[in-house]
Amino acid sequence: MEESIRAASQQVSEEFKTLVNTEDLNSLRHFQHLILGRLQDSNAVLAHYNEFAENCFADVSSEFAKNTRLLKSMKSDLDYIFLKLRSIKGKILATYPDAFPDDSTSDAFDRRPDLELPQ
Repeated sequence: MEESIRAASQQVSEEFKTLVNTEDLNSLRHFQHLILGRLQDSNAVLAHYNEFAENCFADVSSEFAKNTRLLKSMKSDLDYIFLKLRSIKGKILATYPDAFPDDSTSDAFDRRPDLELPQ
């Protein structure tokens, strides 16, 4: 039984070899090697770019963090300034009720958007 299976598989493989042209196989193998080379080159370029991007990020991240802290500090300073301005305006209005003749100035005084609220 095994010998007949082996003979049948040998015959099928011989028939299959006649269906495929060896030049076509060599051509396919050549194209596969070309594609492999291009993929390896692309992989090397991407690895180099990743290293470059990582170095750039390391250089910029500390400066970005410093600027973020500066902006947060400036925001808290401006909030404090606007709070003081509101209290000074309230004192002026208490002392001199006609200092701001129309009520529209109270609405237009602080039109800054609240950046901490989701939009």
